[in-house]
Amino acid sequence: MNRGFGTAVAVLFALHAALAHAQEAWPARPVKFIVPSSPGGGTDLYARQLAQALSESLKQQFIVDNRPGASGNIGAEAAAKAAPDGYTFLVSANPAIAVNPSLYKNLPYDAERDFAPVARGVVAPLVICVHPSVPARTLGELVALGRREPGKLSFGSAGTGSPTYLGIRMLEEASGAKFLHVPFKGIGNMMPSLLGGQLDFAFPDAAVALPHIRAGKLMPLAVIVRTNALPKVPTLAEAGFPGLEIYSSFSVVAPSGTPPAIVQRMSAEIIRAMRSPGLAEKLEHETLIPVFDTPELFAAHLKKERAAWEAVIRRSAIVPD
Repeated sequence: MNRGFGTAVAVLFALHAALAHAQEAWPARPVKFIVPSSPGGGTDLYARQLAQALSESLKQQFIVDNRPGASGNIGAEAAAKAAPDGYTFLVSANPAIAVNPSLYKNLPYDAERDFAPVARGVVAPLVICVHPSVPARTLGELVALGRREPGKLSFGSAGTGSPTYLGIRMLEEASGAKFLHVPFKGIGNMMPSLLGGQLDFAFPDAAVALPHIRAGKLMPLAVIVRTNALPKVPTLAEAGFPGLEIYSSFSVVAPSGTPPAIVQRMSAEIIRAMRSPGLAEKLEHETLIPVFDTPELFAAHLKKERAAWEAVIRRSAIVPD
């Protein structure tokens, strides 16, 4: 009996050692970042910058896999159903993990049950900008046009559940203006139409709009929060709409069941990467504001954010297009 007990104890120690070694060795192969939007958008930009930084620091390849469509639901479903082994993460803007649960009745995943929060990532200011052909150089002038000719001016968004859409619907509610919504699979897909004048205006991430604003191809009217990159552009409050609280964030979550040690390690590595001089400078240049929350703090924030978005959606009676 004693010999059998000793053998069992030895096996348990061996299993524990093997598990510990496996966790210490992570990542032992390439890691995938599923991005539920098209290339060229703010989420994609952040994911690629983060992937590059982590590839360098962890000496393992981090790959971006774009899965756009359905306001982030397609990519989120793929990530939710991925093996929880620490080799697949979702890098997403607000919709897939915080907005869509209140917007869609039959999601193919449960945002709270199917994901483990890893890192809150970055907050991305949004900027309302128009094509130069639009006769508006202030937000007040844009709203006046939307009141005078309801539905004539068109705006593009990354989908019904995105802050780029919800922000304009909240502006309509506050101002009495009415605009024509044209949804896209992502901001990256939308930008060519905005730059080409097929769309009149949009509410993209500042990181995406900045190069075109600097080139004179887009005219900025208002930004969510004051940013050094656009020092002369008024905030929404300064432009006459102090009650509009809308923002975009790009965060990292893992499939539920991912080993806690890997979740904690990944969170720490993301924070370390965002604090490194190379990535920190890139984020500042793109007006992306890093947030250094632990997984626990991020989980608490997500709970509050979901409740806030639910209130906005119910109050404005927003439904998917």
